[in-house]
Amino acid sequence: MTTQAWNINEVLSEDKKEWIESIDYILDAFGEEGVREILRGLQDHVLSRGVPLNEATLNTPYINTIPVSQQPKYPGDITLEKKIENIIRWNAMAMVLRGQDQGTGVGGHIATYTSAATMLEVGFNHFFRARSESYGGDTVLVQPHAAPGVYARAFLEGRLPETQLKNFRRELQPGGGLCSYPHPRSMPDFWQMPNASMGLSTPSAIYQARFAKYLERRGLKPDNGGKIWCFIGDGESDEPEVLGTINIAAREGLDNLVLVINCNLQRLDGPVRGNGKIIQELERTFRGADWNVIKTIWGSGWDSLLARDTNGVLRKRMEECVDGDYQYLSILPGNVQREHWVEDNPDLSAMMNSLTDEEIKEIKRGGQDPKKVFAAFDQAAKSKGKPTVILVKTVKGDGMGAAAQGRNTAHQKKDLSPEERLEIARNYEIPLSDEEARDAAFYRPSDDSPEIEYLQRHRQALGGHLPSRRVDCPTLQPPTDEELKTFVAGTGERQVSTTMIVVRILSKLLKSKTLGDYVVPIVPDEARTFGMDGLFSQAGIYSPQGQNYTPVDHESLTYYREAEDGQIMQEGICETGAIASFMAAGTAYAVNGVPTIPFYIFYSMFGFQRVADMIWACGDMMCRGFLLGGTAGRTTLNGEGLQHQDGHSHVTAATIPNLKSYDPAFGYELAVIIKDGIRRMYTEGENIFYYLTVYNENYAMPEMQDVGGIEESILAGGYCYKRSTGDDPAVNLLSSGPIIQQALQAADTLESMGFSVNIWSITSFIELAREAEECERINRLSSPGGSITPFIEKLFANEEGIFVAATDYMKALPNMIAKWVPGPYLALGTDGYGVSESRPALRDYFEISRDYIVHASLTELLRQGTIDSVRFSELSAELSIDPGKPNPTDK
Repeated sequence: MTTQAWNINEVLSEDKKEWIESIDYILDAFGEEGVREILRGLQDHVLSRGVPLNEATLNTPYINTIPVSQQPKYPGDITLEKKIENIIRWNAMAMVLRGQDQGTGVGGHIATYTSAATMLEVGFNHFFRARSESYGGDTVLVQPHAAPGVYARAFLEGRLPETQLKNFRRELQPGGGLCSYPHPRSMPDFWQMPNASMGLSTPSAIYQARFAKYLERRGLKPDNGGKIWCFIGDGESDEPEVLGTINIAAREGLDNLVLVINCNLQRLDGPVRGNGKIIQELERTFRGADWNVIKTIWGSGWDSLLARDTNGVLRKRMEECVDGDYQYLSILPGNVQREHWVEDNPDLSAMMNSLTDEEIKEIKRGGQDPKKVFAAFDQAAKSKGKPTVILVKTVKGDGMGAAAQGRNTAHQKKDLSPEERLEIARNYEIPLSDEEARDAAFYRPSDDSPEIEYLQRHRQALGGHLPSRRVDCPTLQPPTDEELKTFVAGTGERQVSTTMIVVRILSKLLKSKTLGDYVVPIVPDEARTFGMDGLFSQAGIYSPQGQNYTPVDHESLTYYREAEDGQIMQEGICETGAIASFMAAGTAYAVNGVPTIPFYIFYSMFGFQRVADMIWACGDMMCRGFLLGGTAGRTTLNGEGLQHQDGHSHVTAATIPNLKSYDPAFGYELAVIIKDGIRRMYTEGENIFYYLTVYNENYAMPEMQDVGGIEESILAGGYCYKRSTGDDPAVNLLSSGPIIQQALQAADTLESMGFSVNIWSITSFIELAREAEECERINRLSSPGGSITPFIEKLFANEEGIFVAATDYMKALPNMIAKWVPGPYLALGTDGYGVSESRPALRDYFEISRDYIVHASLTELLRQGTIDSVRFSELSAELSIDPGKPNPTDK
């Protein structure tokens, strides 16, 4: 501070004491609310005088939020819990070390769990409750790199055999293995939620907590508790998905959410805020977002020192130190730490000299003190009306020895020397021989030991083991043919878009007596774009506050209606939040035992492109439901241009193994796919989900042909929509989505030129290719050789002539099936960036319009010798083709 500042403090010291005495009186007489009222009034007065209070309301002193006087009595046996924790620490470390010793290079991390061990043990022993008839059940998301500690605990509980621990990160070994991070798909009875990609766990946790409230408000889940406990690292808070989604948690009062940020002050490669304080920064952010913030910074060893700090010199020193200092202090011996703290201040010197060097070295940070952690967890568990974030200060690599603890290299420390292993085993009091310790042998006490009995007793008291994923959910029957007959019948001459068809299917499902309650429409701030505004008055928009205003369109039949039991989840302009809602709704069958069916409709360009990693996490969590890519296609969404026009979402969707992707052209195709999807996911319980593209181009929807096997063909990926009866040279046109209209026009032109044309509606190039690849795989591995015929080969078994495919997507999509097409095959697509133009101009530009399809067919017929060059020139002259136009990919 400056000299002037020190003088001001000296002059005002007596006044400050009087103010403090007055505040104490108000607290005693009127309680916390009285203090808050006085301080609010003072703050308003100061602000009215033009004095800014930039930091006062958002940061509290750099000490624990919960004072010692309000700290509850610890309910457990700390000594015994420490023994259990050390055993788990050892076994977690041994899993990684044994992998190193095998020379497999599978990797692993040690430091994250050692940093979080005390927090997790307090949670598992006293807070994390399993689902039961009387309790909704807690969901626990640990930091991904802390997974070895959770496995090690499950080993003590008898849930995982030693064989699996030996095969950490080696899932294919005899006897089974363990996946690297929390992956429900890899361990469907164990992990509750995926947590590997940095930044995704926070929005996932927030929207799981929100969806639980949604289910309660709609009467689909009893209001019987259940919290989401999400643990992340302080470095992870740099991910925009973390802090970018916290406002909704406060806005909706998610008091069933506890976010624990492990502030060990280190990113993967070094300090998080070496020149600042990450805890204070995060406190400002979360307090500003109206969260309940609990800081757990200092262990009990600091209590007596802080109690003696009557003039605030220790607190001042704590405020002055930056995180780089604190990281450095964590590796120093006690005598050097003393010098760092004192800095020639006699008051600090007197305080610190009351402790020995060893006592200074052994003082723990808050996150390594079970009493402090328990106090924070206890307050968070009892919090009402707000979400809670606990900012817990720890040391990364705590207990790993001088070579790793607190150092920048801690995260990458995957191996320890034999001497280091022995030293750690002795420090942890693990009863192994020297040779066993050097070999990183596992240790598990007997079932009747005090440690195992204590651990099992506490888990039984909390309802059972966690993490644990169980599917205990009623099945649903798909919609009946009667319910979907309107869409099978077609629209006659009336023109509609497939987007309107899917909205009407959704409206029909919402009215279903058996399915209606379970349908969850999800939309970002584009419902009117997709024609969904009619659903507002029908199903209502979910709002925990209800609707406390009169909407301007309240006299309309489709007015904007918000309700506590509203069914539509309108997420605003937040694709991350919307896909997190989809994940929550699509996994409610396992998390909450409720078979909700999400339909999330979004701009197809802004779906996969923005949140592909979240969609991958949906696949990991075995999410169910329907992703609807609206206003799809590179040329169908005319006028919007480069940033909006989607020509690649299906190519991206093909990378998700359990995502079934379809590009329907007609209403009946949509109805068939949705009906069968509900059957497969909610009746048969298959762990799949769907991506369907729908469009804003209007055209007449035909009636479904009364042909045997057409539904099976639609689901398999394709069928013959229109077959020519002539004997002329054959052209087979393959298409999907609205581009099938261009193919139909091209067929008319080709037939007028004297060719026989068959039109094939390819509902899914991806499903055709996947099934064919699987057939080839089975045939390749069979002995003496299999003879399974792929569906696509059966589909085209008796077809002759050439094949031309045209879609509104990159050529890579139709080229997926090229290998199995029985004749010459040419794919047309929309490679390149979008362009602001009309539909006809766009389709000419990308060369998928009628004339370009015809020209491509003539070119292929010329190559095959079916027509000669003279005939080719004559016919081509009738087309509007620009052979010198630039390639769209060059723009």
